[in-house]
Amino acid sequence: MGVLYTVALPIGNLDDVSLRALEVLKKADCIACEDTRNTQILLNKYQINTKLIDCHKFNEKQRSSKISEILENNGTVALVSDAGTPNICDPGSVLIKELVKSGHKVIAIPGACALTAFLSAVPRENEFFTFVGFLPKTNSQKKELFEKFSFINCVFYDSPNRFSDTLNLISELFGSDRQIAVGRELTKIHEEIISGSVGEISEYYEKNTLKGEIVAMVFGQNDENCDEAVIKKDIQILKKQGFSDKDISKILSSVKNYPKNQVYQLAVNLK
Repeated sequence: MGVLYTVALPIGNLDDVSLRALEVLKKADCIACEDTRNTQILLNKYQINTKLIDCHKFNEKQRSSKISEILENNGTVALVSDAGTPNICDPGSVLIKELVKSGHKVIAIPGACALTAFLSAVPRENEFFTFVGFLPKTNSQKKELFEKFSFINCVFYDSPNRFSDTLNLISELFGSDRQIAVGRELTKIHEEIISGSVGEISEYYEKNTLKGEIVAMVFGQNDENCDEAVIKKDIQILKKQGFSDKDISKILSSVKNYPKNQVYQLAVNLK
């Protein structure tokens, strides 16, 4: 049986591709890519002539049978997206699920990813964060996400056309003093990573052009400012499901980063 390699490609600067990725791309029987025109730019730079087939979110299911056939004949296929890592907010999930279900082997060739590149350059007090991918388009859906993860660093991707509305929503929900970090054009000439309050960031982008795909993080609310009403609401939900006070404190401190002792005391006193 052959192997499907998920190969991470540069998110901007073509020099960020790994030597191992180039080797796999050269030796693969074919490269399954989101857009053959975009992938060809990288291949031309490194003089790689491997055959390309398109594999995007609209034809993954269809392509899985063709790729499975190649693997059954002991071939190798490299799966790439236009930029970054396949299956991380990019096509790949449907194909990988189908191939694994059929018993095929999948090997990751790690490399560039906007999420990890951004987080590596943002000052944080701890390692805790949640990643929600691309934000939904409606404010009601965004609001639900931000409220759900208000006590943990929440990282997301967004479009420059919608980011101004996103900033306004964050300010409405948490106040203009809530801290956020924003990254755009990562690894490119005009790369920018800035941190500050929602008010400061909004004012900055009123004066500066906002272009390029955005990765941003809303910092989690500080423990000392935890809204007890919100915590009690979550406690009540778990109590109705039969969880003990001790289990509730463990669950909410782990999932929502609430202070464990505070949760436990509230749970004990909540009837």
